[in-house]
Amino acid sequence: MKRSSFGPRKTPLKRSAWPLATAKQQLKRSEMKRRVKKPTVAEGSKYLEACRGADCYLRVASECWRVPADETVVPCHDNSLASGKGMGIKSSHEKTVPGCFWCHRWLDQGSATRAEKRLVFDLAYAEWEPVRTRKLAST
Repeated sequence: MKRSSFGPRKTPLKRSAWPLATAKQQLKRSEMKRRVKKPTVAEGSKYLEACRGADCYLRVASECWRVPADETVVPCHDNSLASGKGMGIKSSHEKTVPGCFWCHRWLDQGSATRAEKRLVFDLAYAEWEPVRTRKLAST
């Protein structure tokens, strides 16, 4: 059977109002929702800058070489859910501790249990927080 091709419509489409919405409802707009402001890089950079030039505070016994003036010291973020860490999300810059490359690797990828890593980080943070506060106050 042969199909006929599409051609122009012989009767116009019927135009009718949307049956569920009145003109007053169509003009009413919903209010814009406010999003929670995410901290910018500039707001957290002061905490990262405080770690620059510091000694390693993690001091993992089997990993840390404790080289004085080690250039591999970087800010190590807390990896717990309580501090805001998630899949693909780093915790806030406020919860950082300076740590050497080897201790940082142990904290992020080491084979130790979460409890051991949490204990090491909490002890390091308790020691680092007063030092960081003095550093930030002097700048």
